Amino acid sequence: MDLKSKITFSWSILCIICMVILGSQNVFAQKADSARVSIKPKPKVVSKIPQIKANYQPYKPSTLGYNAYGPTAPVNTVKTGKILTVLKVYPNPVSDQLNISMRLEREVLLTIKITDMLSNDVVRLANERVPAGEQTKTYTLPNRLNPGMYFLKIEAGGEPKILKIWVL
Repeated sequence: MDLKSKITFSWSILCIICMVILGSQNVFAQKADSARVSIKPKPKVVSKIPQIKANYQPYKPSTLGYNAYGPTAPVNTVKTGKILTVLKVYPNPVSDQLNISMRLEREVLLTIKITDMLSNDVVRLANERVPAGEQTKTYTLPNRLNPGMYFLKIEAGGEPKILKIWVL
């Protein structure tokens, strides 16, 4: 054996001895933490969405639905605090006659107008005293009405209802 191999062998033996000595002392083993473990509550998550702090009414979808002829509403027999309940406006789009099915809780002055997109009155269909109850009114539209979108404003006892109609 030459000198170089003797030195390498000695270093190997020395390393093995050190590992045995140090390994018995659990130097490389994980020790238990002597500090007391405390569980902290999670921090409060702050929303990035601004919160509105005000008195407001939550949105409730309308009971109006749509069919091939335009807006419709289901017929319900539940009494509400409203004077006027418009059940149906048909046909929509309108060509010459317009039917309005409605329910009135008491006798009132009924005003029905057709307005354009700028809220200018185009036609006044009715301005009459109407008895309470469920009824259907039929009105003939004048020929001077140009094709397009209009608003039907129905007012009974100061309570307005505005519906969209299409004129052909």
